[in-house]
Amino acid sequence: MEIGALVIRVAQHQVQADSLRSPLNLNIGLTEHRMRVLELKVPPPVVALLIGAAMWFASRSGPSLELSFLVRGISAIAVAVFGGAVSFAGDLQFRRAKTTVNPLRPENASSLVTSGIYRFTRNPMYLGLLFVVVGWAVFLSSAWALVGPVVFVLYIGRFQIAPEERVLSAKFGAAYSNYTSQVRRWL
Repeated sequence: MEIGALVIRVAQHQVQADSLRSPLNLNIGLTEHRMRVLELKVPPPVVALLIGAAMWFASRSGPSLELSFLVRGISAIAVAVFGGAVSFAGDLQFRRAKTTVNPLRPENASSLVTSGIYRFTRNPMYLGLLFVVVGWAVFLSSAWALVGPVVFVLYIGRFQIAPEERVLSAKFGAAYSNYTSQVRRWL
């Protein structure tokens, strides 16, 4: 190899190494580290309550849909009760399998639950909470309140489900991988 080509290759490697140490990449790494601090820290029902409170405040300042109280109330209750039933079904399956229902400690799972409602969704308890949040949005009948369910899905997906999936994948290996290939995360 001639000297000129060797110098160019060494320079290219140095540029790549420098780019890996750039402040931008360091900031991305620090941001990712800061974001991981939130993983598995806030119980999902608390997340739902906080988002629900934010939805209420937001609904007071934005445009609202003109629906009668009766229509809003009946619709909201129906959606929320359905959500409660979905969550209860997930909780019941966990208790039957004698595994942890604590969402902050997925490493304590003693078995992989794939029966009952878990044949249709991998996260029925979170799905149920989502329906409760949607029911609240229906009751508030505000355009701004509709942002709440979206925020719930994004937050729970990133800070609850993703870390749980990492733990369950490590704990149950191929069985969990097979399950995730057959059953969707939400619906």
